[in-house]
Formats: sequence, structure tokens, C-alpha cells
Amino acid sequence: MPILDPRIDEYIANSAAFAQPILIHLRQVIHAACPDVEETIKWGMPFFLYHGMLCHFASFKAHCALSFWKGELLVAQDDSKGREAMGQFGRIASLKDLPPMKTLAGYFNKAMTLNTEGVKAPSRARPKVARELVVPDYLIAALEEQPGASEQFRAFSPGAMREYVDWLTEAKTESTRLRRLAQAVEWIAEGKQRNWKYTNC
Repeated sequence: MPILDPRIDEYIANSAAFAQPILIHLRQVIHAACPDVEETIKWGMPFFLYHGMLCHFASFKAHCALSFWKGELLVAQDDSKGREAMGQFGRIASLKDLPPMKTLAGYFNKAMTLNTEGVKAPSRARPKVARELVVPDYLIAALEEQPGASEQFRAFSPGAMREYVDWLTEAKTESTRLRRLAQAVEWIAEGKQRNWKYTNC
């Protein structure tokens, strides 16, 4: 007999009427494919564990979602579905939106194998995209008017240049921007970075 978490019973009972048969079906398929699965609630959703995270499902106002923890290694992602709902199967509004039971059971078997073999889930961190440094024309012109300032500025690291650019572009008023511009040109001509007062502390 499967060990059922009463909190998941409650979760299903509190879900919308359309969602209940979907969630009941998914739960049955999970237990049939993996008799030793453990049930729990994480982040307010039903989760299923087998040597680590296996999968979870959730219900919303108009659809359900099924997500394998290592889904990227199991299911060929349909980008259109991936954009419209959580999980690998898009918006599940009825049992017809799920793969056939045999196919679904196959996914669970593969997920179990990945966990027992200790395969790690792919990193979900998105690569950081460096923000392009756009030097305002007024700063370029002001630097060119001050002997040596333009060369000093180009010798700075991108981060040091960005500090000056951000300082100028974040000015709330024109008078503040002009005051900062004059100060920036003076410091840059002397080879000083924006926060030079603190670099030697």
C-alpha cells in the first residue's frame, strides 16, 4: 500500500473541480511507476521524492502543471508550452492534455533511474549578460575639451568607466548633471576613479 500524505489529499480536495481528476490520475501514475515514492509538500505544492526530488504537480485557476525535477534530461521541451505554463507539459486543463499513461510512466522510470544513478539536475541559473556601456556624447565632448582627460578615461577599466557614466545619468536634474560633469572631467584628467577618495582607505 502506498503511503499517502494527507496534506496532498487536502490539496487535491481544495483544487478546482476540473483539476481534481487530473491530480488524482497523476498521483496514481506516480505511485504505480514508483511504489517507493515519498510524498510531501514543498513551496505549497505536492512533491514526490525518490532518492531526491522526482517531480511535483500543481493546480491553478484554469490549468494544472506537472514538472519533473530533472525535466531537461527527460522531456524534449516544447518552447511554446514552456512559455505558457510551469513544467514540461504546458497547460493541463484535462486528462487529454497529458501523454498516454505508458509514455508518462516511462518518464517516471527515467526520472527514477537518473536519481538512483546520482545524475545532477542541470543548472537553472541564467547566464549573466553584461550590460553594454554607453558613454553619453556630452561626457565624450567634455573629456575631449580637457587635455589628457579622454586618454585617462579610455585607460580606465570598464567598471571604472561605468561608475562615472552611471553617476552622470542618474542625476535627477540638469543642474546636478552639469555639476557632476565638471567634477568628473576634473577627476578623470587627474587619473582618479569615481570613488578615488575611498580606494586608499
